Amino acid sequence: MSLANKQVVVGIAGGIAAFKAVELVRELQRRGAKVRVALTQTAAHFVGPVTFTGLTGTPPVIDIWDANYAGEVHVELAAWAHVIVVAPATANLLARSAAGMADDAVLATLRCFDGPVLYAPAMHHRMWRSPATQRAVANLNADGASFVGPVHGKLASGEEGMGRMSEPLAIADATEALFSTQRRDLLGLHVLITAGPTVEDLDPVRYLSNRSSGRMGYAIAERAALRGARVTLVSGPVQIAPPAGCELVSIRSARELQHAVQERRADVDAIIATAAVADYRPVSAAEHKLKKSDRMTLELVKNPDILEELGHTRTGARPVLVGFKLETQNLLGYAREMLVKKRVDLVVANEARDGLGGDDNVATLVDAKSDTALGKLSKRELADRILDRVFSLATHG
Repeated sequence: MSLANKQVVVGIAGGIAAFKAVELVRELQRRGAKVRVALTQTAAHFVGPVTFTGLTGTPPVIDIWDANYAGEVHVELAAWAHVIVVAPATANLLARSAAGMADDAVLATLRCFDGPVLYAPAMHHRMWRSPATQRAVANLNADGASFVGPVHGKLASGEEGMGRMSEPLAIADATEALFSTQRRDLLGLHVLITAGPTVEDLDPVRYLSNRSSGRMGYAIAERAALRGARVTLVSGPVQIAPPAGCELVSIRSARELQHAVQERRADVDAIIATAAVADYRPVSAAEHKLKKSDRMTLELVKNPDILEELGHTRTGARPVLVGFKLETQNLLGYAREMLVKKRVDLVVANEARDGLGGDDNVATLVDAKSDTALGKLSKRELADRILDRVFSLATHG
């Protein structure tokens, strides 16, 4: 295990998700890590310090002025740690950490630490989407910090939205990934990836969709996160767990996908559009289940072309745009046509027989200068080749 004998400080901020930190500590220990805990004063109102004393054998650090600690405890704790995981990381803690503050046990330890830091955000969805929080996340990411989540789900307020803390298993996976030998060349880049199918409802039980599994997009998201990028994964309904270290935005229809991408486009360096977007949707969805008949006529209207819209409204070279072309004939001809028509930087072209459902892809990378046939690659290998090109475009143009 990559966490065997690793020394992990778990920093806990004051939010309802603090109770999950108990399971996180146990999971890290199950993977061989040695764990110590630091809590903010507010966190101690949500989860009892004695719990962590029992789990780790060492009292958690709460008050850096506590006379029971010998010397400067935050300095000692930072020197001991191989990695610091902050879970939950509240909006307040993220903002104060980005500003360089050091007035509680967690922040003071972070300021003394020069190793890998992983934040697991947890907050109300409007707090997560607020410009101030996003600026803090971007600044911390630019400084080299990694993030896991948040994910879409039920929040403490009873509402649903993007702000729920990732589960302890996902946080532990992301912690392990920090110790892999994987290159971290994408640090500082924010990559948005669309994946899976879109679904257009006909009535409460029927819909129009396609056979996209989402596996290619999820492989790219996984590899991008492991290489250090901040990753936003906008996904239609799939049967795949989201990769560790990604912000997951769940959508259903093409218009929901359009809204999710447009809302975030100004904040990203690259958009990799692997989602299989339904070309058409019903003019209107029936309120009740449609009854059987010998013949049914459906009136359809064209869905927005999200990638073309991005290409035609882009100013300058940002974000880098990558599209996918899946065809049954004249593949490279259609790929070159897509490159020009949609004004994208790169098209990943593959035959339908090679690109649906399997573990491998046979792809060609098409840009304004050349066509690069890659041959048969696993989805993860292809993901890295695509990300290599994205990195080049984002850093050198």
